[in-house]
Amino acid sequence: MLFDLRGRGRRRTVQVIYLGLAVLMGGGLVLFGIGGATPGGLFDAVSGNSSSTGSSLYDKRVKTYTQQVAVNPKNEQAWAALAKARVQQASVTGYSQATGQYTTKGLAGLENASAAWKRYLALNPNKPDDTVASLMVAAYGSSGLNQPTDAANALAAVIAGRGPSAALYTQLAIERYVAGDTRGSLIAGRRAIELTDPAKRVQAKAQLDIQRKQIDQARVQGATNQATNTGTSPLGGG
Repeated sequence: MLFDLRGRGRRRTVQVIYLGLAVLMGGGLVLFGIGGATPGGLFDAVSGNSSSTGSSLYDKRVKTYTQQVAVNPKNEQAWAALAKARVQQASVTGYSQATGQYTTKGLAGLENASAAWKRYLALNPNKPDDTVASLMVAAYGSSGLNQPTDAANALAAVIAGRGPSAALYTQLAIERYVAGDTRGSLIAGRRAIELTDPAKRVQAKAQLDIQRKQIDQARVQGATNQATNTGTSPLGGG
């Protein structure tokens, strides 16, 4: 499995893919709050508050919302708020600036956030909270839980909450491809092209094709790196 992190080469592969995604899609990335309800997106939502209030604020929020969902397990807003607070808590207390990765404690916090997020989605909200969904896209990214399928699903929730756009569907097409969902990537890609200015559709399709090829190349490189690290053949031989 490409995104199994037991090999150093594979983690690097995923990091390269996501970095390329950020650069290529930078003009419309949901994680930067483009078109969203939270000014500044993920980085303001987490780092902007952490410098002044520390982790205690998020600790209190986690405790408050945990109590609320215990009293009323069908409280959609409380589950969404709990997922958000847990991501923020993990980002403040369990993220290493030196390595650019979450610590064991941070990953545990993100797992808890994921559990709250999935409980929220299980309640079938009419309009998913796109701000929390954008945080979950990052939480499921390569520096966090490294679950590209869940990242793509969270991005789909962002689209459901914010409405369709060419930029978001293009990003979804790439996220699906990173997750190994070729069919889902093609469907999202077609939707992205439909939403693109007709004069720019040929260029947009060519860009998507280039990004998919870059991901394929990164996969091959990742397999080669892992084989080098483990002393095995990238083709599966001894």
